[in-house]
Amino acid sequence: MDTNKAKSYFWVLLDVLIVCMVLNSLFIVGPVVQRFGSSLGVARTVNVSAEGKTIATPDVALSSFSVVSRGVDPEALSVANNKKVSAVVDFLKSEGISSKDIQTTGYNLSPDYRYDPKEERSYITGYTFTQTVSVKMRDFKKVPEILGGITPLGVNQIGGINFSVDEPEKFLAIARADALAKARAKAGELAAQAGASLGKVVNIGEYTSIPVPYYADAFGKGGGISAAATSLPTIEAGTSEIRDQVTVTYEIE
Repeated sequence: MDTNKAKSYFWVLLDVLIVCMVLNSLFIVGPVVQRFGSSLGVARTVNVSAEGKTIATPDVALSSFSVVSRGVDPEALSVANNKKVSAVVDFLKSEGISSKDIQTTGYNLSPDYRYDPKEERSYITGYTFTQTVSVKMRDFKKVPEILGGITPLGVNQIGGINFSVDEPEKFLAIARADALAKARAKAGELAAQAGASLGKVVNIGEYTSIPVPYYADAFGKGGGISAAATSLPTIEAGTSEIRDQVTVTYEIE
């Protein structure tokens, strides 16, 4: 009997507790949450896009060259190629190019095959050894002299010339500041026309564009330079327009 009474009391107390929790939610927690939500207000924003730009004059000329040799003895090819490339690198340094601006970007030995239709199989007839070096030239007046001086040293393939800026971020910062100023001015005008004032920045997105001019036609179609070229033109790097586009979201008050 005592056990049944204890169970009854337990369930009565549990029901009372549940009722109290429900009443607490309805009359205390609910209004507090509602007042907090009301205090936040409805977020009002304006979203604008703007583009900034600046003009940069390239200060480096990038090119690459290769020494390509063919023969039947891979070791002899390697020795001959290394000797020629070393001579070219020494020449580049004598022209004032720093070691940090000279980089080996290719070192490849590949077999040459001949197909015998009678035996229906291919035979190795020799090897082709290719070493490629990339160079960054900072004195544009020396570019024709440098490109003309490496061919007698054994270089038989020269790539085109790309002009670039060594520190694009410096120019990009100018374009970015221009874009942000334009975005704020545009957002301020929109807010004023709507009878509001501009608040803090909520979000920013960015897209950059740093084009690299390509020096092509002076050396023939595609910018390639023939190793047999005897007359090289004056180098004109021109200018490059660096753009930065931003999308900014502002609060309006």
